[in-house]
Amino acid sequence: MAVRLGLPSKGRLQEGTVDWFHSRGLRIGGVGGERGYSGEAEGIEGIEVFFLSAGEIPRDLASGRIHVGVTGIDVVRENLPDWPSKVGEIARLGFGFADLVVAVPAAWIDVDSLDDLDAVAAQFRRVHGRRLRIATKYHRLVREFLSEVGVADYQLVDSRGATEGTVANGAAEAIADISSTGRTLEVNGLKRLDDGLVLRSEAALFLSRAADLEPHDRKTLSDIEGKFRLRFDIWETGTNDTD
Repeated sequence: MAVRLGLPSKGRLQEGTVDWFHSRGLRIGGVGGERGYSGEAEGIEGIEVFFLSAGEIPRDLASGRIHVGVTGIDVVRENLPDWPSKVGEIARLGFGFADLVVAVPAAWIDVDSLDDLDAVAAQFRRVHGRRLRIATKYHRLVREFLSEVGVADYQLVDSRGATEGTVANGAAEAIADISSTGRTLEVNGLKRLDDGLVLRSEAALFLSRAADLEPHDRKTLSDIEGKFRLRFDIWETGTNDTD
């Protein structure tokens, strides 16, 4: 057996992850493989590398199929209910930055805050006889956020393609989506609400709470701790204080 490390299978997230490990003395081989492809790790004994989609990594961590994995904070928190009981956030990696935000049409000149959105949603239902639609791929995070801030008269609709285009094509009246610079929102005639930040995300290293550990696996994790200057005691304590 070995410590199973799940890494993103493609794109900038993979490139940043491989560079992050390389800079700390762990060289990743087999980069560029297809989904599910296995690679090699040089620099620490007892590691198996698997290239997975960003969405697979939270599920595999939660099930214990992999011990350690890298993916976005937003992906973990959206895909894993009660995520702190399933995975521990060990380190934020300093790349893959993106904000999950609520945005509305720029033409709504009097709508700049969540309170404004709540008022518009109530008026929209009175006028149109249905709830204002918010398109998103992040149903869990957005629903929890809007509940906390008291926005009630809305309906979440799933965006299968580019979320930013759903307002222009009439599929929704507002959106909640990942935004790095805000440029894509602007191009699509949208603006971010001043207090509409749902979650600030970046790539992070997570540890499974469900994966079985043999004595040699604990030795490998100890070697990773030393080389990367990390603390994996989160495995033992079952606590998470990285929020």
